[in-house]
Amino acid sequence: MSASFSGEPGTPTRDRFRLEHLADELATRESSRNGAYPPSDVEQNGLLPEYTQLSHGDKYLTAEVFNVEDFLLDRSHTSLPDLRLELRQYLAQLKEELVKLINDDYEAFISLSTDLRNEGARLERLKYPLLSFKANVVVSKGELQTIQSEIHDKLTKRGKLREEKALLHLLLKISEAVTRLESMLLISSPHEDSRDALEPKNTNFLAYPSHSDDISDEKFRGNRAKHLSRVSAEYSQLLYHARKATTEKCVFINEIQWRIDRIQSTLSSDLDQLFSQTLVSLSESKGNSKTNDLERSKWMGDLTECLRTYDLLGLWRDAEDIIRREIVRGFLKKTIYPGALTAPHSPLAPNTPFHFAGSTDATKMAISAHQIPYTPFTAFIPKQAFRPAPGVASQLPQAQLLDDKDDSLARLYNQILRFVERDLGRILDIAEKTSVKTSEVRHDERAAELSPQRKNGLNDDGKGFQIMANVIWDEIGNSIMDEVGGIVFSSGRPNDFRNHYETTQSFIRSLELLAPSMRSVEALRQHPTYLAFERRWQLPVYFQLRWKEIVGTLEEILLTVRLEPIVPKDGSFAMPQSSATWIAISACWSSEIYIPELSHRFWRLTLQILSRYKGWLEETFVNLDANSNGQQDKVRIPGFTAGTSSSLTRASTPAGDVTNEMTASDDISLRYSTAAIIDIKIMESNVMTLWHQVIAMMMPDFSIEYEPDSQAESALRESILSLTTFTSSLSKNIITILTKRCCDCLLPVRSIPSQFRAMSNKRTPVEPSYFISSILRPVKQFFAIGTADGLGNLLKDAFLKSYSTEVFNNVTQQYISYLTAMKKIEEPLKRLRKNKKTPFSLFGNSGTASDEGKDEERIRGQMILDVNAFGKEGLALQVDVDKNPYFLTLKEMVYATDPE
Repeated sequence: MSASFSGEPGTPTRDRFRLEHLADELATRESSRNGAYPPSDVEQNGLLPEYTQLSHGDKYLTAEVFNVEDFLLDRSHTSLPDLRLELRQYLAQLKEELVKLINDDYEAFISLSTDLRNEGARLERLKYPLLSFKANVVVSKGELQTIQSEIHDKLTKRGKLREEKALLHLLLKISEAVTRLESMLLISSPHEDSRDALEPKNTNFLAYPSHSDDISDEKFRGNRAKHLSRVSAEYSQLLYHARKATTEKCVFINEIQWRIDRIQSTLSSDLDQLFSQTLVSLSESKGNSKTNDLERSKWMGDLTECLRTYDLLGLWRDAEDIIRREIVRGFLKKTIYPGALTAPHSPLAPNTPFHFAGSTDATKMAISAHQIPYTPFTAFIPKQAFRPAPGVASQLPQAQLLDDKDDSLARLYNQILRFVERDLGRILDIAEKTSVKTSEVRHDERAAELSPQRKNGLNDDGKGFQIMANVIWDEIGNSIMDEVGGIVFSSGRPNDFRNHYETTQSFIRSLELLAPSMRSVEALRQHPTYLAFERRWQLPVYFQLRWKEIVGTLEEILLTVRLEPIVPKDGSFAMPQSSATWIAISACWSSEIYIPELSHRFWRLTLQILSRYKGWLEETFVNLDANSNGQQDKVRIPGFTAGTSSSLTRASTPAGDVTNEMTASDDISLRYSTAAIIDIKIMESNVMTLWHQVIAMMMPDFSIEYEPDSQAESALRESILSLTTFTSSLSKNIITILTKRCCDCLLPVRSIPSQFRAMSNKRTPVEPSYFISSILRPVKQFFAIGTADGLGNLLKDAFLKSYSTEVFNNVTQQYISYLTAMKKIEEPLKRLRKNKKTPFSLFGNSGTASDEGKDEERIRGQMILDVNAFGKEGLALQVDVDKNPYFLTLKEMVYATDPE
């Protein structure tokens, strides 16, 4: 190590990094370039290099892996000889520090061994006192453990005594509470010798002579409601203490349980009796004008206290049974009976101004013959709108009566609504407020504390008062189903069934408006009687009857063999079959037929009717594919002979004469095709209008405002599209007939050369031929252009341009074929006249001034005038003649020999 890192001069060393060789090479390179190295960054910036002396904290020397290149680059400003000298100096410094460190540690080690000499004997002498100290500590620890055990035993006994004392105090409280409650309820205290007679197994368990005899005492008749309220509060505390004692398995609770049950039975009996008397008094006072307001106010206070007591005890169903027995059941027996709908009307109270008109009569006045908008049943208005402000007297909701004109069922429902508003409105409001004030936790505690006999009937329908569902609707629904169900739910007469259903649904909505809260409405709709009532409506049977009625009438008209289309002038349908189809579709959504619960069935029937109408069109107007002979499509219709051709090949020369039979057949075909297209367009417009205005709002799951691309609308548009695509074949038939008639008027163009050569008074033509204006006249007559009426007058806006363009193209092609044929005839004549005189050439240049050349010029001029006039005729029919390739070809043919 000393040989490798020795820094003394003259000492042989091993140059590990070949620093001397690098230094010599650098000196040689500098001398060869004569100082031509580029200046460094430090020299360019004009700053002197910063010298850092080697130390133990150098980042390159303390790195885990020493990097020679980074170390040299960091000291690039230092020459290699200086760097070598610096490293040797740092090595000498390290060696000096190492020797110093070894010397310091060696001195301390030598002094430590000297100081510990003869210390073993001293340690042995210190060992003996420690043993005696340990024995004394062990003895003290045992004594303390004994004292601690004695103290713990005494504390445990005192804790048990304290718990037993608390339990005894609890049992004393229970005993005192039982005695106090028996005294408050005027129940005689039991004796040991009469206990057997008061056992729960005895049939006379609930017979308390002392209580029955003393119940009429004046001090208890003064304010029995508040007295029972205090008793119920005491009884609640008793149940709480009894439950705590039951967890400790006290035999005392089992011994007095029969007394607790007796208190509960007596309290319930007194409460039921008081509540029943209060309800009867209030019911009788409403028909007695002599009863003053003070007595009514007292009875309402007693009613409120009774309901609070019932809610505190969790005996909601008991209170509902009393209301059912004392008020509701008697009224419904007198109101709803088998002959109630045929009995003369005698209103319970004068009509109030709060009527809303039934949807049947109102809608009948606002509908058209084919499109009948439907107004759904009145939606439920949340009862929060009827909540009074703090400090303001409560205002109960008023009954929304039905329009009972000529409707015995509506009159019956109005009697029930008036009864509920008059006799039960205040009770519903008080019960709802009482239930809201009582927390759900207290209800849970009361349900757990009640005896099993009372607990079984407590939680059947939930917690809290549900008078609207469990009492009012339960009695009303069962009475309707049992007494007048055979009339109300009879689906054999669809019109009466639909009126009964709408009237009943309106009655239910009005009854829901009288409910004190939304919770009551939800409980009503979930009640078993409500569900059974809704199942009694035989809606599928009603739909089947309506289906037979709608589809049967439609099929009778669709199966008619003879069609009698008309030309509609007021936007109505041209064929009775189309009108019947529209009437069937609109009937599905009519206010006299539609029921919201059957919306999916009526929607499916609507699509089926559209599909049936499409099938009828396909059966009536059959498209036949073109055969191999090039014959175009035909249309077979009633009254039209299938073998008679109504089409014309575009490139062929028309027949010389057209028989009357063919003309009549073409008229029939044109009339039926036009009527079918008109009906399809009107059907598309009417159905989409019906969707936007009626169906989209009546469908329960789709809304055109929020779901414009719903599946229902897509299905309807697909059905309409299948109808509109059928118009292409009908349009082709119309275009074929119009093309044939236009080409018939084009026949005189072939005789123009012979006419000019045969003329005695030959003059230059200045106006088009007489037949040019009649070529496209069939199209004008069809679209009623320049005429009073036409078959396609209603199709002008939609099909004028397309039909005219197609017919114009076909006639132009025929025109070109005539000129081509005339050219082929003139060419051999020109060769025959070549040796005699200048041959006639329609399309060639004439260099002579002979009569034959003048005839040719006059013929060419007439052709140009005719083609220009023909183009103006097409332009009047919205044909773009300037961009029409066939017309441009025709003009090129007639202008080919024009010198201009």
